[in-house]
Amino acid sequence: MRIKRVGGLGVLAICAGLVSVGSVRGQDAANATAAAKAPAVMELREPDARYKADILLVVAHPDDEGAATAYLARAIDEGKRVAVVYGTRGGNGGNEVGTEQASGLAAIREIEARRANATLGITNVWFLDGKDTAGQDVLVSLANWEHGAALEQLVRLMRLTRPEVVLTFLPGTFIGEDHGDHQAAGVLATEAFDLAGDPTVFPNQVAEPLKRLEAYLEGLRPWQPKKIYYFPDADREDIFKGKGPSYSVKEISKSSKKPYWRASLDAFRVHETQAKGFADRLKRMNDAEIEKMMEADGWASDQTFVLGKSLVGGTTTDPIFSGIASGPIPFRRAAFSVEAPKSDVAVTLAGPWSFYDEFRAAHQLTHLPHPEPPELALQEGTTLIIPLWVRNATSVAREITLSAELPQGWTVSSGAGKVKVGANQTAGARVEIALGMLKDAPKGQQGAQAVTVKTESEGKSVGEVVMKVELRKKALPE
Repeated sequence: MRIKRVGGLGVLAICAGLVSVGSVRGQDAANATAAAKAPAVMELREPDARYKADILLVVAHPDDEGAATAYLARAIDEGKRVAVVYGTRGGNGGNEVGTEQASGLAAIREIEARRANATLGITNVWFLDGKDTAGQDVLVSLANWEHGAALEQLVRLMRLTRPEVVLTFLPGTFIGEDHGDHQAAGVLATEAFDLAGDPTVFPNQVAEPLKRLEAYLEGLRPWQPKKIYYFPDADREDIFKGKGPSYSVKEISKSSKKPYWRASLDAFRVHETQAKGFADRLKRMNDAEIEKMMEADGWASDQTFVLGKSLVGGTTTDPIFSGIASGPIPFRRAAFSVEAPKSDVAVTLAGPWSFYDEFRAAHQLTHLPHPEPPELALQEGTTLIIPLWVRNATSVAREITLSAELPQGWTVSSGAGKVKVGANQTAGARVEIALGMLKDAPKGQQGAQAVTVKTESEGKSVGEVVMKVELRKKALPE
């Protein structure tokens, strides 16, 4: 009897289980039918992660990356992603290898630049369409690069690479190489830093494409980098001390097991059209001889940067990536206005110097080091041109007398004497100075000397412009 009862319970249990299984299967079928009827969830695409950079280096010519190569090697050791933008392809220069010049040389130098970056593992490299411009005037370089078009390209690349940090040349004029193209790279990088996060700037770049094969709307996203740092193109070092972080290039790389300065050297050797003789000399030297020469030539000196802006706080000398967390930050723009002259009649320095005064104010960079009085290095026996703004805020025309105080042996070629500026007008003038010759030719340069332009109107001084000019055996034209 117990067995029967147990069997009866077992039969009931089995029947209940069959009913339960049938219910589950029925529910699964119902769920599957409902799921089939539900609309599919479309996964939206995100920006291409292959081109995301932690550091965007913006320079002017192939081989200019050498100004930051040692630090880039360190950053790559720390897992940072690096991209590089060149303003030009470097077609205006000598060729130590072959006969190619101009555009032919530029085509070769683009390849050399890509190979130099590849020694560090950097493959995301772009070139703007600027023309290599020999001179010290940033305004000429910007014009020759087609400033607006170059800026549009660089904003596009900044939105594509979405860098946390931008590294570039310090925008300013100093005694040194002072290449106008170097300055132009710094100007454009600063402008792009301040504009790439603004959705109203080049809005076609950040517009969502309307067609599957869109030809005009680019689908990028606004991007605000977090910090911008500069490296100077100047001989003097005193005014840059303590203005940003400094890194030893003698420390040993985790990846190459060599000092970081060696990364700079190995990359530079690839630029054969510019340095074949130097590279051939290195081939004949052992490591000890190379290290001794690098120490003497400054390759082993600490690498120092100047902080331009940090939008994430911190102190001036903090490490470059201090305070940076991944992800976007809000775009913001500070108000800016140009101050009107304080006197009725005034004469001030124009050209790149007045541009930089306004540029630093517009981009909240008035803290950047810059020489006072303005300075310049020029080749002996050439001409110094001092551009001037002559402002008359009165209701009548005014006569202004220009004169110059010069070092011995220098003379005014043109521009001294009386000029007349109309009522409520601003006009341009210039004083041209014939420079003297070096007193100690074998030395190759001479200490900076003061040039003063004095201006008077109705018997009163209306301004004084002072510049310091250093004569050299060779220098880029003004």
